[in-house]
Parts: sequence; structure tokens; C-alpha cells
Amino acid sequence: MDPQPPATDPSPLATGTASGTASGTAFDIAPADRGQIGAGRGIAVIIVNYRTAELTALGVESVLARRHGGRPVEVHVVENASPGGEDARLLSRWHAERGWGARVTLWLETENHGFGRGNNVVLRALAKRPVPPEYVFLLNPDARLKIETLAILADYMDAHPKVGITGCGIDRPDLGQGLTTARATFNFPSIWGEFASALSFGPVDRLLARKLTSCPPPERSCKVDWVSGAALMARFEAIRAVGFFDPDYFLYFEETDLMRRVTRAGWEIWHVTGASVEHEAGAATGMQGGQHRSKALPGYWYDSWRMYFAKNHGRGYALATALARIAGWGLNLPLTRLRGRRPAGPQNFLPDFSRHVLGPLLRSSGDRP
Repeated sequence: MDPQPPATDPSPLATGTASGTASGTAFDIAPADRGQIGAGRGIAVIIVNYRTAELTALGVESVLARRHGGRPVEVHVVENASPGGEDARLLSRWHAERGWGARVTLWLETENHGFGRGNNVVLRALAKRPVPPEYVFLLNPDARLKIETLAILADYMDAHPKVGITGCGIDRPDLGQGLTTARATFNFPSIWGEFASALSFGPVDRLLARKLTSCPPPERSCKVDWVSGAALMARFEAIRAVGFFDPDYFLYFEETDLMRRVTRAGWEIWHVTGASVEHEAGAATGMQGGQHRSKALPGYWYDSWRMYFAKNHGRGYALATALARIAGWGLNLPLTRLRGRRPAGPQNFLPDFSRHVLGPLLRSSGDRP
């Protein structure tokens, strides 16, 4: 089941302390100690949990089991107010029973911040340290380390000081075909890419291959527009300079927006071969293969789509892109019927897209929730 957005926008995020705050509670590491762990060349790993406690625990232990090239590593788990409190109870119990100790800090939140704001809870606390960690590694709760990925990415960034964010390979054990490499590098969304995606017609995909958002897995390390948010390493100074995640996004497009702003600030985004994580895609968000398990996209997906284009390209471009996506969807209907296939678009596409995208763009700038 996918995360549910809050009824209203949360107030500015408060950072947790050893004694707790309005936004939640962080415990196990005293404030002074939290200021030291991960200093200098250290890495802070952040996992945002929502109804995935067992997978989150596996992710935590996969980090604790690695050596990380000798770098100091701390783990932060943001429990994003999962319903019923069971995830908070389980994670707190496992923290004690499994001996995670000072290596792992739990942030027990009282509201569901979504992905970007959930990460911001920890990022803003790290920013208050006299010496924050050099790198942060964002790991989905349904992903885990199998090799020394943190060391590989950090070594690469040490050697390439212009690189602000790196991504890695995504191995999928959940496709019924053994380990399959998923697509983890992308072009920034564009009007032509959105048209082609909605049309979903092979000849057009080939004609507009360079405009499609999703890219085939690279064979070597390369500069890209953006990388999968399931597992990425960011230079702390690069994301702090752009204000971390934009809090207007609840879920989806927040990492794309972040990497667009990081790129505009002069940093580079790279995919690094040799580094990888294992990812059970969709366990945390309900999305698999670009489609939601319910076959209808949640409203906040459309909200994020609209805000991404409005914030980064302006209202006019966002409207043009919205019309291009509708045109692609409309052309897909007769094409799929002729071929005896199901339409490529999600269920309720036109009413949902009109409600969450076209309506707000026609009434206002569309760049706010």
C-alpha cells in the first residue's frame, strides 16, 4: 500500500533530539555524540520507512555488515508515522535486540512527511553540526547493500570533486528471472519525452530515443541528467547549497527536482559502474515498471508531475507538456485497440490528470501543492 499524504502541508520540519520534538523523536545517540559521528570523510545513510519495517531492518543490517573502506558510517532511519505505530515499535525493539547501538539513530515521526521531507528531517539536523558528514547516502527501505557500494561511490567522488551526486546499478530480484538490472539513469523529463511515453509506440520511441526519460543501463561510468532515488550518494555541500529537497513535493519527482537544481548550481551527476544495490521495486511506493499496483496513479503523483514542470520550466511549458501527454494518451487508445492490446496509460488518466494538472495550471502558476 502506498504512503498517504497528509491532509495539510506540514509545518517547517523540526529536527529530532535525544528528548524528542514536535516532529518526532531521535534517540540512542546523545546530541554531542551525534555531532561527531560521520565528521570529515564520513557517510550518513538515510532510510525513510513507511509500513516496511522488516525491509528497512534488512537495509540497516546490510549497511552495518559492510566495511565501507574504513570510512565512518552512521545510519538514520526516519519512521514516517506508519499507521498504528507497529513499525515504530518493531524498529525500536530491533534497535535494542540486534545491538544497533550508536551506529543507528531512529527518528520516530508523528506525521508522514513523504520522501523528500522525510530525508530533510535528518539532512537539516546534519547541517547544524560543526562538521557534517562529507557524503549522505539515500537508501530506499526496499533496497539493500550486497557489496561495498558506499566505498565505491565515495572513492569515485573523492577522485572527481565536480561530481555532486552519484548513482549505482539497481539489481532486481523480484522479476522472477533471477537478478535483473533495472534502469537507473534518466534524462530530465521533457515535452517530447512525455508525449512519447504516453503514446508508447515503438517507431516513435526509436525516433525520440534521446528524449525518453528512461535510459538503458550504462556499460561504463558516465555523466547523466539524474539517477534513481532508490540508492544515491550526494556530496553534502552540494545539496545543502540548494536547500536539500523541495518540501512542496510529497512523493515522486522530488529527487529529479533536486538533481536539476544541483546541476544548475554547477555540479555533475554521474552513474558509477561497479556499485550496485538490490532493490525490491515497489515494496515501498506501490510502483512497479512505471505503473502503480492499483493501475491508477495516486493523486500526489500528478501533483508532483505538475509542480516539477511548473517549477523548472514555467507555467506555459508545463501546460504545453500536459497537452502533449494528453495527445500521446489519446493516440495510444486507437493504436492499442488495433493491435489488440490494453491501453498504456493508467486507469482514470484523463479525469485525474485534469483534476491535478490541467485545472491547477489553468487557475494559477501550478508550482505549489
